[in-house]
Amino acid sequence: MLAGLVYDAITPELIAELQATREVLHEFNMLRPSETQRMNEILKGLLGHTGDNNFLINQPFRCDYGKQISIGKRFFANFNFTVLDEARVTIGDDCFIGPNVSIYTACHSTDPVERNSRQEWAKPVTIGNNVWIGGSVTILPGVTIGDNVTIGAGSVVTHDIPSNTVAVGNPCKVIKTL
Repeated sequence: MLAGLVYDAITPELIAELQATREVLHEFNMLRPSETQRMNEILKGLLGHTGDNNFLINQPFRCDYGKQISIGKRFFANFNFTVLDEARVTIGDDCFIGPNVSIYTACHSTDPVERNSRQEWAKPVTIGNNVWIGGSVTILPGVTIGDNVTIGAGSVVTHDIPSNTVAVGNPCKVIKTL
């Protein structure tokens, strides 16, 4: 899966890992908003890497495995952050994620017979430093977003976005270089 090769998404081992992650996320999402220390403890145990203790992910948060997600220093994600982390998702320092943002790494065949076999593959997503992702943005598998980028609300990021730019739309396109 992490190598980007085709794999069987319904193997018992993967299903067990997904279920275990859901149990952890259920505990996280049911905590009182004032229980920030416990929230951070849960996320530090779930995520593959946290840059420091100065991060916040608002509830609810959803992911598939958690351990393939790496966040940098001073990370913030607003409500309804969803990460399908079948491949690595690497997010740099000082990144701000708006509400209802989704990051996808899982890929499926467009052929219905192949798709119904539950065979899939995954492509990593990388987001640089000092990036602001507006609300309701969707980032598709294999995308790299450079440093110092703003992605406008509602955008669908289908391809790489270079550093020092503002990009918006569906598909997301650079509209301004900084």
